[in-house]
Amino acid sequence: MLQRVDYKTNLMVGDQTYPAFELRNILDFIASHLGDKALEQVCAHIGIGRAELTHCQFVYVWQVEYAMEFLRLQGGDPDIGTKLGLSYRVNSLDVLLPHLAELTSLQACLQFVINHPSLVGSFTDSLIRLEDESVCIRWLNTGRIDKEQYGFQFLHSIGSLLGLARELTGAEIRLTQINLAEPVRDGSFLSVATGAKVQFNCEYYEWSISLNYLALDINYPFPEGTEITSLVSTTSLIETVLKAIRAQFPDVPHLDEMAAQLHMSDRSFRRRLAQLGSSYQRLVDQVRCQRAVELILANELDIEAIAESLGYSDVSHFRQSFKHWIGHPPGYFSRLNSGQRGDANKDKLTITS
Repeated sequence: MLQRVDYKTNLMVGDQTYPAFELRNILDFIASHLGDKALEQVCAHIGIGRAELTHCQFVYVWQVEYAMEFLRLQGGDPDIGTKLGLSYRVNSLDVLLPHLAELTSLQACLQFVINHPSLVGSFTDSLIRLEDESVCIRWLNTGRIDKEQYGFQFLHSIGSLLGLARELTGAEIRLTQINLAEPVRDGSFLSVATGAKVQFNCEYYEWSISLNYLALDINYPFPEGTEITSLVSTTSLIETVLKAIRAQFPDVPHLDEMAAQLHMSDRSFRRRLAQLGSSYQRLVDQVRCQRAVELILANELDIEAIAESLGYSDVSHFRQSFKHWIGHPPGYFSRLNSGQRGDANKDKLTITS
């Protein structure tokens, strides 16, 4: 059984690798719901067609994000993200199939999903905890993604995870609760499709599932003879910049210094990051925010000490920055999550790599 609470910094952006099966499924859904003309428009923008995708195992995050955002804006349905996710089938997961074939329970599958964002794809950092015999997965928007886009990605994730879990186990799995940080709307489809109690106007996007479901065995008839292949590595500017920021943190280089380290001009550096849907300041904020969350959850330093360790000379500036990143000041975040700590030897959840 899962053993401790954890925070996973799984956010992937820009030119980082993303599983190609995700993009194939999205393009198939766009073709069936919006037509071939819409499909051609998306493929032209991302520079890859459906035929070429049959020979790819990985694509770029920005390509998947564009296809998702196109579907969200053109679909005209607040539940289309969930419907997209529910349309996925296990046999479409190519690169994941040999990994899933080695797992015996739904709990092991959930652990694999959380621990391998490069194989399954992830648009968010996650806070995982136990509460009332359920596992709760809270999404933290450390990448400052547009709220409506983030909500679509959240519902897409719920749909895909739930639909695939049902196919893997052969059971009619139901979620316990879904919390949405968006205004009240008709939630009847989401409630019926997932079996969950749906709440709007919440502070965070979060979903939960009973531990009883996680104990279910995997019964899917995986094809025999499929071997696990190595993850194909590509040169990612985003990963290079993030690695450099973290290596020198909290002494974060100025933009011109980072550009020089990468043997680029300031202008070229800005332009390339913009083409990937990001900026240097956004990546710096991402690293600072993720480190701040880790320190707050560790509950070993007060806010003043955390601010200092992150390179802030003024704690009020840190509080303002944290509120800008997460939507609430650090004190609120700390209180909100204080209930998860409790007895160090009781009901702890572990999602480790």
